[in-house]
Amino acid sequence: MSENFPLQSASQCSCYVQGRVILILMGVVGAGKTTVGSLLAQRLGWRFADADDFHPAANVEKIRNGIALDDSDRAPWLAALHDAILRWNLEGKDTVLACSALKRKYRDVLRADGVRFVYLKGDCELIQRRLRSRHGHFASESILKSQFEDLETPTDAITVEIDKTPEAIVSEIIDKLKSTSAAYSDRAQK
Repeated sequence: MSENFPLQSASQCSCYVQGRVILILMGVVGAGKTTVGSLLAQRLGWRFADADDFHPAANVEKIRNGIALDDSDRAPWLAALHDAILRWNLEGKDTVLACSALKRKYRDVLRADGVRFVYLKGDCELIQRRLRSRHGHFASESILKSQFEDLETPTDAITVEIDKTPEAIVSEIIDKLKSTSAAYSDRAQK
């Protein structure tokens, strides 16, 4: 474990907190994190945040030019995200965060009270088709290969296949949340 990514033990991280949840929708570029995340947040009445908005300008430029980020590029970005998660916890705000979180050590940096991961899982061919039709995002299919190479499949996440509509994916996430021990507030049901 690099010193840039301190590992928290399970005793330091309570991932099931009554009344406050931060769901991190993770996966490779083009998996639908922003689309699904914003729909999920809207359906639950939660805040939505996109980790892309926390990247320094130099990272955005690298990604825009098809240059994969390395751990040193990601360290300040992950620190900023961790700080935001702690702030959201202090504010008591349920949040859906769209974030690649490809490696376990990245997810370990993001762990805090109430954090749950949802892995948007899809194969390379499906995601390539999506990226070819995507406009207005700084990432492209040129970094997809490196993201699949970096991806360490999570063992502690809710996993959802992305071969269906965003609305169906959101419904599946909510159903899976209901069937786990994670308490969450669904303002749409009130």
